Amino acid sequence: MNPEIEHLIDMALADGNVTDKERGIILRKAEAMGFDVDEVEMILDGKLALARKQNSNQSTGLSSNNKVGDVKKCPSCGSPAQSFITQCSDCGHEFSNIEVNASIQKLFEMLNEAEDMRAEDVDTTNPLKAMGSFYAKSFSSLTGPGKVDKKKMEIISNFPIPTTKEDILEFLSLALPKAKLVGNFLTKNSNENRPHNEFVQVWKTKCEQVIMKARFSLKDDKKTLEEINSYAKEIGIK
Repeated sequence: MNPEIEHLIDMALADGNVTDKERGIILRKAEAMGFDVDEVEMILDGKLALARKQNSNQSTGLSSNNKVGDVKKCPSCGSPAQSFITQCSDCGHEFSNIEVNASIQKLFEMLNEAEDMRAEDVDTTNPLKAMGSFYAKSFSSLTGPGKVDKKKMEIISNFPIPTTKEDILEFLSLALPKAKLVGNFLTKNSNENRPHNEFVQVWKTKCEQVIMKARFSLKDDKKTLEEINSYAKEIGIK
């Protein structure tokens, strides 16, 4: 498969879904490059099925009925609406998905719940266990993230990509500070900065997924893309 076509397919599948618009772009590009359109569509459908299966297996508690950005009908005129569009193509109504905002809030609630498990792991009445917890924190830069941090990273990685304009921008504004390293070469692994910096890559990866999807599907909304690209530049995403 041509790398350019593969890249388009990967961007379209970033949120585990392919809209009609994205499918059309991929197939037109494949046809223009002389590829068998039916073969490309078969590959696309196969990757889509695999992505959906993986997303289902990796569910972390967010209801599939409340998938981020899943706008099924225009609330103004009732016309069917695809994901990743900013307004209804029939009546012009701009979408603002209240359920998505709740899901973003749910993400941080889940992270806080996972963080609460850290305190439960520390038994101050047991000197040996408390000492083990102290050494685990002290040498985390060598041993890698612990159980709680791995759980939080999994929650972030599996969080569904938001697909409406407001929710993309809201997610990026909240995630951006968490996707930037703090400290310099000498201080980034200090006890003060390490807890933040251990999560930078997972936040940056999630931001990159959101940005790639937005660039691909919101390319006609120049104003929004300018804001998204400014976020990308700030955390070093090209």
